[in-house]
Amino acid sequence: MSKDLFSGHAKDYAAFRPVYPKALYDFIYQFVERFDNAWDCGTGNGQVATVLANTFVNVHASDLSARQLENATHAHNIHYHLSGVEHTTFGDNTFDLITIGQAIHWFDRANFYKEVNRVGKNKAIIAVFGYNPVRFCQPFDEALNRFYFDVIYPYWDAERKVVEDQYRTISFPFEEIKTPAFKIELDWSIRDLHGYITTWSAVQNFIKKKGFNPVDELVQEVKPLWTRDKESVYFPVFLRLGRINK
Repeated sequence: MSKDLFSGHAKDYAAFRPVYPKALYDFIYQFVERFDNAWDCGTGNGQVATVLANTFVNVHASDLSARQLENATHAHNIHYHLSGVEHTTFGDNTFDLITIGQAIHWFDRANFYKEVNRVGKNKAIIAVFGYNPVRFCQPFDEALNRFYFDVIYPYWDAERKVVEDQYRTISFPFEEIKTPAFKIELDWSIRDLHGYITTWSAVQNFIKKKGFNPVDELVQEVKPLWTRDKESVYFPVFLRLGRINK
């Protein structure tokens, strides 16, 4: 069963999550045969579903968190479902594209893949993608790495390791398509940085157990690197892409 770790800070999560680049969607779409129905799994605040809705006739988006869905973006052709993804009420052979953005590490993948094969059309595309922590300059990257591994690492769930491995260590029983690397590029203030890192589930676990936010100290350390109101940062984006063959 999928986990829900984000309901408690859903508004902040919606505010500070980085947005995937257009180049990622353009690359995925070139392998999609029809644009009738898409399913976004673990949709969270609907970030990916909202993009899909610009191209697909209908988008279905599933999440376990009612609070996340309350903060989701709405459109006439997006249909949100408060549910897991391993067992659904969707009909057989429904979807042309199935997307999972920074969420598959929480799923029961064996049952999820069975459901993907059931509800996906023959030759449909499954796209699994995510991103690694923000990068800026060498002193910042080193400071963030120390924070990640020395301060909060014990507070991550075990599933986090497969994100660090860019999903290369998970099973992926589909006809795999070779993919390039992508980047999310943003102009961020120090406040944006603070808000984003505070939404990490490990930081939320740390705060619950220790009673203070460790991001405050990190931000004070890296603040001198912000010589302007906003600096150009980026997130490395990774993608696994597969075709369903029945």
